[in-house]
Amino acid sequence: MKVTAERIDNHQVRLEIEVPQPEVAKAVAKACQRLANKVNIPGFRKGKVPRKVLEMRIGKEAILDEAFEILASPAYSRALQEQDIDPVTRPEIEVVTLAEDQPLVFKATVVAKPEVTLGEYKGLQVEKPSSEVTEEDVNKHLESLRTRHSKMVVAEDAALANGDFAIIDFAGFIDGQPFKGGEAQGYPLEVGSGSFIPGFEEQLLGAKAGESREVRVTFPEDYFVPELAGKEANFQVKINDIKRRELPELDDDFAKEVGDFGSLEELKADVRNRLEQTAKQKAEREYRNKIIAAAVDNATVDIPEVMVEQRISNMIEDFDVNLQNRGLSLDKYLEYAKTDMAGLRESYRESARTSVKTDLVLESIAKAEKLEVKPEELEAEIAAMAQGYQRPVAEVRKVILENGHVGSLLEAVIRKKAAQLIIDSVA
Repeated sequence: MKVTAERIDNHQVRLEIEVPQPEVAKAVAKACQRLANKVNIPGFRKGKVPRKVLEMRIGKEAILDEAFEILASPAYSRALQEQDIDPVTRPEIEVVTLAEDQPLVFKATVVAKPEVTLGEYKGLQVEKPSSEVTEEDVNKHLESLRTRHSKMVVAEDAALANGDFAIIDFAGFIDGQPFKGGEAQGYPLEVGSGSFIPGFEEQLLGAKAGESREVRVTFPEDYFVPELAGKEANFQVKINDIKRRELPELDDDFAKEVGDFGSLEELKADVRNRLEQTAKQKAEREYRNKIIAAAVDNATVDIPEVMVEQRISNMIEDFDVNLQNRGLSLDKYLEYAKTDMAGLRESYRESARTSVKTDLVLESIAKAEKLEVKPEELEAEIAAMAQGYQRPVAEVRKVILENGHVGSLLEAVIRKKAAQLIIDSVA
């Protein structure tokens, strides 16, 4: 087999592949046998149809096309291996010569994985993030605990203030006419939360229970309901009740209520301990990420745009799955976020590019360091995946094998090993 490679640009490669005529003749014979087993021709058993009859029935072109399917895939794979090309797109195929008495010649154009020029990646100097927990951090957590254990009580004769919950009835009008979604009764509104149209909550400040107010607002130009966008509206609002949070006292009784603590000091000590553990884990993650980021920044690579687009698609697919797990849809998210798919893709572009470059650099380091994945390392990764999905290891292994994901799993493990090598090399 003959193979020539032509670089079209920095990323695209056109392979011209020539398969010898004897192999073509064998493939044609195999194609005839395959097709004879598929077609029903009166007077002949399947698989026993003479070639001439088969040609008359389905045509020579169909036989040659089947022969091409037999030859092309293995020839293309051998050509990639011979030229040391790792494609990131499916090939665009152009048949040059396809005849039984001639060599098969076809061209395959692909986008190849780019070459990476590595910079320094060992012994990098990176500042370690602080994991200090201050007294203020502890106090903020305690206040959060108090808020979670607070009670809402009716504030008698109180003037509505930010942070209060107003139980309201309201009816909205545009040009004197009510509109869909503009009316509710007994609605609990947290004043100052910004959950209503800008200006609505501020006009209720100072009101007391039983009082009615007229509120005038203008819907934002980018409001998610197009027919309301930019429209002026007035609301008739009645404040039925005003409720405020009643925070528990921060004392020994509170400590006993929120957990198995004998005193407030024991609760504070536990809070500090848990905050310190979380801070250390966060600092370690950030430190590792900064080390890897430094190695990636030191490398140079011209990334094909198609790889970025593919990574964006993968990230959006993952995001869509997460939304579905929470009972949401991607279409609804786009509506609430006031964007479209093009805008969402653009928002992922920079992180996708960084992600692609990181993978390419780690793979290049693994190659430079001649790293390999041992069977036990692959099994450990499968076991970790099974634990994450809360499924049996055998089931996860079966899914990986049946879906042909062993290659991508090997790549993921080798990147992890390269990342660990970088981290371990830091003094």
